[in-house]
Amino acid sequence: MGKPRVAILRSAGINCDEETVFAWNLAGADASLVHLDEVVATPNRVDEYDILTFPGGFSFGDDISAGAIFASRLGRQLSDAVRRLVDRGGLVLGICNGFQVLVKAGLLNVGDTDTSCSLTINTSARFTCRWVTLESNAPHCAFLDAGRKYFLPVAHAEGRFVVSDGGEIGSDRIALKYAEGVDRIGPINPNGSLNDIAAITDSTGRIMGLMPHPERYVRHTQHPFWTTLPEVADPDGLAIFRTAVKNVG
Repeated sequence: MGKPRVAILRSAGINCDEETVFAWNLAGADASLVHLDEVVATPNRVDEYDILTFPGGFSFGDDISAGAIFASRLGRQLSDAVRRLVDRGGLVLGICNGFQVLVKAGLLNVGDTDTSCSLTINTSARFTCRWVTLESNAPHCAFLDAGRKYFLPVAHAEGRFVVSDGGEIGSDRIALKYAEGVDRIGPINPNGSLNDIAAITDSTGRIMGLMPHPERYVRHTQHPFWTTLPEVADPDGLAIFRTAVKNVG
């Protein structure tokens, strides 16, 4: 199999698209930018790719709420195309604003009865920008190494994960949790998310949404303490992209 083809969907307000292209290509994929309008007009375009990525930023200015307009543009036709991609072994990744898009488009409903979930304003009511430690206990997730800890930056004002009244989320859907780390500054949980949730997957483990930004830590020198640490072959962000490339198909 050749390099998996990755489409990074962009729109007005997206500002992490180029970094995400770079991260996927560094991980061994063949990534390119695709405008949202192109796939909305021709949903079958999704069939040309192995991985679909919704990058971070402030799509459409986050008017109404974060990711809401982008999610509404997807429509039923594109949602069906995304499901076809997953059914044939493809992957879908939503980063920060992209995570918000996935949940508001209904692609990451959780629980046995598809409990509704969302991402809302941080409990601090402030934009949070810092590094956090995360832990993975999701052996079925195509993007993560179970048991590994990741150190990644977050940058969001609406990152608090919530579910509808009375709803629950199974542990098999939780991909990453905010965790204690030796380099922690501030609360372990930066936004007040339910059960310290930083990332979730769909039931297949092939669609993942996460609030931290893995594309911002793909080189050793991007680590905030890189001058005092030994260089590693797979920075935590790059490791997520490489694991995904390995698990396509």
